[in-house]
Amino acid sequence: MRNKSIAIDGPAGVGKSSVAFEIAKNLGFIHVDTGAIYRALAIYILDRNIDFSNEKAVCASLHFLKIELKFKNLLQSLIINGKEVTKIRSENVSNAASLISAFPCVRSFLLPVQHKIAETRDVVMDGRDISTVILPDANVKIFLTASLQERAIRRFKQLRETCIDCNYNEILSSIEKRDKFDSTRKCAPLRISKDSIVYDTTGKSFENVVEYLLNEVRKVL
Repeated sequence: MRNKSIAIDGPAGVGKSSVAFEIAKNLGFIHVDTGAIYRALAIYILDRNIDFSNEKAVCASLHFLKIELKFKNLLQSLIINGKEVTKIRSENVSNAASLISAFPCVRSFLLPVQHKIAETRDVVMDGRDISTVILPDANVKIFLTASLQERAIRRFKQLRETCIDCNYNEILSSIEKRDKFDSTRKCAPLRISKDSIVYDTTGKSFENVVEYLLNEVRKVL
């Protein structure tokens, strides 16, 4: 029997990963946070002083990279060249990840990693192009959205909770730029697949969002 899959897409700061994890936990699926994978790769590149805006240099660095995803109690761990990568949620890392995620060589490198997981486990996977590129045959496709201001507030609070110094206006500007970049890039742009459940989370509590989406998912699975 084919493994079950749920694809969740949406713009920066909409809460995809938190919602996806909660849905996965309720269903007993694993959660794959593809944004975290790109952030881990960004850290690998930044730590080696590679210019992340230089596509050729980034592509060349992939020849020396081995990336693995491991799961314990449904929690995702990222292992790069045998070492677990942590502390991935800073604006600098997120901005670098957004840029390198547009490089075809990077997406081609990570595609088999993501496919292999979905082929062997029931999965909830979130990102920018899960329902359109990574898992176009997913059982359920969800597109989350929220106002720019609300997403900036959520990201600000998230960073403050992890003791990362941040500025709301800078986060707002950064998310606005990422929205434009992600939706206009040539390789796997952010867009809504025609069969996605589109849900605006503006003004809604996390619990209400999860409850609504779980009800929608259970209608299909």
